[in-house]
Amino acid sequence: MITVAQAQPNERARFIQKTYTHLAGAIAAFIALEFIFFQTGIAGLITRVAVSSRFSWLLILGGFALLGWMSRGLTARANEPNIQYMGLGLYVVGEAILFAPLLFIAAVFSDASVIPTAGILTLLMFGGLTAIAFTSGKDFTFLGGILKLGGFVALGLIICSAIFGFTLGLLFSVVMVVFASAAILYDTSKIMHHYSTDHYVAASLELFASVALLFWYMLRILMALSSRR
Repeated sequence: MITVAQAQPNERARFIQKTYTHLAGAIAAFIALEFIFFQTGIAGLITRVAVSSRFSWLLILGGFALLGWMSRGLTARANEPNIQYMGLGLYVVGEAILFAPLLFIAAVFSDASVIPTAGILTLLMFGGLTAIAFTSGKDFTFLGGILKLGGFVALGLIICSAIFGFTLGLLFSVVMVVFASAAILYDTSKIMHHYSTDHYVAASLELFASVALLFWYMLRILMALSSRR
């Protein structure tokens, strides 16, 4: 397999253009779904289910993890574009469902500027990190092992907080923003050094997942700061 980094410059440029166009499309679809959820009352319904019990939230997280695993499997291994699009679509829908309670709570109980500010900061950080990954000439895939270990630790803390009822504070969200930033550097290098030029849909899914993670914890930080005013 010829990777993107090994491809001809015009093919590499086409891959990058398609990847980030699909990423923008995934973000736009996510925003559209959240708008529909809020307008139809689905967001409020999902929130009521999520906050009804600590275990309901664990079930939602578990279902989302399963959906994410299936979606990434479809996009990463499939050569048919339609199957890759199916995986990306499933993942975007799953993210929209998972985000609905957090966005609903932010919209109802926080300052009106919190959500757009989190979105703008996320896009600015993503743009800066992407520029670093492309211009530094470094291969950030060495971060893979660190991210796996950190991911297991974070997941363990999240599960324990749901089971035992303690709250993961502002510091945890700050650490997770650093984690998501490292994931963006890693994913950007990964799609260049380990993906073929035909897998731009799978590449956009990888980047979308990291952007969503960054947005999640950026929003939580701003919500926490807003509540302290």
